[in-house]
Amino acid sequence: MTVQMPIPARALALMFAAFCLVQIAAAQTRPGQASARGAATAQAGDAPPAMGVVEWLQRMHAGARQRNYVGTFVVSAAGGDLSSARIWHVRDGDMQIERIEALSGPPRSTFRRNHHVMTFLPEAKVVKVEKRENLDLFPNLPDKPDSSIGDFYDVRAIGKDRVAGFDADVVQLVPHDALRFGYRIWSERRSGLVVKLQTIDSDSRVVEQSAFSELQLDAPVKAQALSQMMSNTGGYRIEKLELERTSAQDEGWVLKSPVAGFKPRSFYRRPAAGDKAGQDRTVQWTFSDGLASVSLFIERYDEKRAPADGVLTIGATNAIRRRLPEPANDWWLTAVGEVPQQTLNAFAQSLARTR
Repeated sequence: MTVQMPIPARALALMFAAFCLVQIAAAQTRPGQASARGAATAQAGDAPPAMGVVEWLQRMHAGARQRNYVGTFVVSAAGGDLSSARIWHVRDGDMQIERIEALSGPPRSTFRRNHHVMTFLPEAKVVKVEKRENLDLFPNLPDKPDSSIGDFYDVRAIGKDRVAGFDADVVQLVPHDALRFGYRIWSERRSGLVVKLQTIDSDSRVVEQSAFSELQLDAPVKAQALSQMMSNTGGYRIEKLELERTSAQDEGWVLKSPVAGFKPRSFYRRPAAGDKAGQDRTVQWTFSDGLASVSLFIERYDEKRAPADGVLTIGATNAIRRRLPEPANDWWLTAVGEVPQQTLNAFAQSLARTR
């Protein structure tokens, strides 16, 4: 699932270099595998408020945006690996600004001011600049959440617990079908901010976990100070990710059969290097059910660098790579998302060329 607690804790580029494919500009961290025993500490005697799925998600959605906070975010990965990041989040009127500083792995700082994202890579002296309309927040809801999400998930109150010193309501989102994972969520009792998240598969196993190890709500963080840090690009080479908004219809793509619950969010294209005529394009088509998201990356087939079809799994993130069948066999597809592999297969089987 996509979790912004407060950062969009997506896969660190989803380890997507393993597919030697298109660059995925994501400077986020991904939750990892953990035991479900953490949920057993929830105290059922003090039940969370009685609310429906949409009400819970709206509360969590607002909690990630409306509070100032500073915290250390820890990710436990499959095999016991740990990573962490330091996060500063400020809301100043209509502006939200964040700083995410990686504490493990290669040095990296990511800043977000509303839809504008800048990732500083000190070792390479490079700043990657992009604009994101879908900010990968958890829950990944539009401004007016679609009530149909209740057609695909039920909510069950578990009890209460404490995370990073804060009282939290614990609820579980149970999917109606096998196309999506379930989620166990710890939501800070006063604000609704998600402070811990577990992703659960159809066998009730926790496949990923992420949480704050330390958190300060209503922290005295100044938006101006973060903005000044964000603009300090002296000595760095700036690389802009140029994406052009378009549509599936204009680019000649269609899903023959919708995948239940997943609605299109955006469609972008990026001309390939040296493609002056704009004929060869990598396109990204993004879908979400409000919790999970799926991206379809489609590019021209190139036999000189064609890898074998394959699959990749990192925690709850799955990816498939394949050459499309005729009559679209001059295209590659990579589908990636925080969903079961069968969901990606459903997208791949439904994708068709219209011209």
